Amino acid sequence: MLPARCRHCDCRLTGSNRKVSTQGEPRRHQVTELPPIEAHLTEYRCQSAVCPDCGRATQAELPQGVQGHFGPELTALIAYLTVVCRMPRRVVQELLGQVLGIPLSLGSIQNSWEEASEAVAEPCTELEKQLAHEPVINSDETGYRTSGDKRWLWALVAANFVFYKIALTRGAEVLVQLLGEVFAGILCSDRCASYLKYHKGEGQFCWAHFKRNILGIQEIGKTTDAERFCRDALALHARLFRLWHRFRDGPGVRYGPLTREQLIAKSIPLEKKFFALAERYVDSDDKDVRNLALALLKHFEKFFAFLRNEGVEPTNNSAERALRCAVQWRKVSFGSRSAQGEIAVARLLTVTRTCRMQNREPLDYLGNAIWSHRNAQAVPSLLKTASTT
Repeated sequence: MLPARCRHCDCRLTGSNRKVSTQGEPRRHQVTELPPIEAHLTEYRCQSAVCPDCGRATQAELPQGVQGHFGPELTALIAYLTVVCRMPRRVVQELLGQVLGIPLSLGSIQNSWEEASEAVAEPCTELEKQLAHEPVINSDETGYRTSGDKRWLWALVAANFVFYKIALTRGAEVLVQLLGEVFAGILCSDRCASYLKYHKGEGQFCWAHFKRNILGIQEIGKTTDAERFCRDALALHARLFRLWHRFRDGPGVRYGPLTREQLIAKSIPLEKKFFALAERYVDSDDKDVRNLALALLKHFEKFFAFLRNEGVEPTNNSAERALRCAVQWRKVSFGSRSAQGEIAVARLLTVTRTCRMQNREPLDYLGNAIWSHRNAQAVPSLLKTASTT
């Protein structure tokens, strides 16, 4: 495309016999537009044939895999919009009606949601069984509601998948159900009493939570012990995490990267200082300082497991991030209305978040899962990718 006239002297550039020379690369400007969107409708006509012997009619059956009135891709899209995009059902109803011209009832949307849940039941069961065999698990929980009744939504994060469960309690019995009587791996948590009661083995407590506790004491504390304890603890915390970032961030980090051996060696003096700090204030007259110092002493090893174990982070951020999307869903949906709804929420959250971790497209996976489920074929596993990556 050439300009019609010169913007400097108003000379005509196009339409004349003169050949116009160009300069440099053309400026590129792209416009993206939607093509006409129309749902594809397939009609099956099942004819009834009359038996020449008995005179009775038999109607042809639908092909295998043809169930309901929506194809697997549309059913997957409905589940995707509600879970991943966190859209209320009425908004999904309006979107599909306005954009695709597909009139849907709220009941049809609910049926599609439940079918998607049934389709991914087996992959979710596989992930649940795998939890007990994982070397490292990060776990966290948050409140949930089912028909107004209190529930707890748990998120357990492994290296390559996330598993969600909605339970009646936040007690240790949920961990026993999911991880077995004794968990052989490293359980990372926020020092909630449930984890202390359940897991007596090696674990990692979240330093982000511990730092928040320190800052809370610093903000409300009025004693000299509170001022000094918080000042010294925060200084040691900053030094510890400077070492961790040098190890984690690798080449290009300020002051140069650290190997695992260097990280451990440089952290030993800081561990000793943390221990001495806790001992100094374990009998403090300030209750908050005393409790925090006691927690550090009593569970000292569980604060520093990340230094010596591959795949262990010093914070529980991975579990908190996994819960964040679930909390956003809860705020939109106001929870569930039945036990079946709880199961569907947990399964679809598990599948969509795991797909993200494995760099899969959640919508594609849901579509394949629903197609396989309708055709009585094995639904693609999420465990195989988790165990081989």
